[in-house]
Amino acid sequence: MKELSHAEHQIQYVNNFHDLVATPFHGAVNAICWKRNLTGDFAEIIEKIPLDGNITEIDEEELLALQLTAQGQLAREALLSDWKALEAYGALPSLNVIKYYEQDDTHPFFPTDVYSFHVDRSPIPTATFLCTYYGEASDILPNSQAQQKILIPEIREELFKLYGGPADGFELFLSDNFYDLHYQAAPDASTVNLGLGNLWRLGVDHPGSQVLPCVHRAPKEKSGEKRLLMIC
Repeated sequence: MKELSHAEHQIQYVNNFHDLVATPFHGAVNAICWKRNLTGDFAEIIEKIPLDGNITEIDEEELLALQLTAQGQLAREALLSDWKALEAYGALPSLNVIKYYEQDDTHPFFPTDVYSFHVDRSPIPTATFLCTYYGEASDILPNSQAQQKILIPEIREELFKLYGGPADGFELFLSDNFYDLHYQAAPDASTVNLGLGNLWRLGVDHPGSQVLPCVHRAPKEKSGEKRLLMIC
């Protein structure tokens, strides 16, 4: 019998939106995927949206106003379908054209931007939904192949120097500055690319969560290529 990889233990696949939101995280499973092959020209959406800085948020009215070819209209219908389904579920989806994210170069030994493997945190029970329709897709990392960076001795030592305060306030400093959300991949780690068109639900660090939060990162964009991403 084939042994399951760490990633296969972590991910559960479903066939529709209802199962995506209704299937509970359990055991090692903290990533649920509605795997899809969407049709339509999503690049056309990007081409016809006036860009505002490195990240441009598209609202529903703006999306509906676009003059599109038949393939562009198919892409728009897919976006609106996901948008409405997520809103009906109670989420607040954001559709973005991304040139690039700002990178954190404040402390080169410990960047805290989204290109670093990290988990999401919330004060209330929730999950992160995301779908990449065009461009590079995000990666996730099995928890068993990730180490919290603040537990790596040499990194912890540098952070304590940066902190420069009494020892009993150090842990609060780490959480207040989100250092505790970031992870380092093991040398032999097997990352999983989330792919195009797939709608994912990822586990978040929140009170009462029964599973570990899903470790993930944004991809480095290809030169000159934008991404079309829905996230909430």
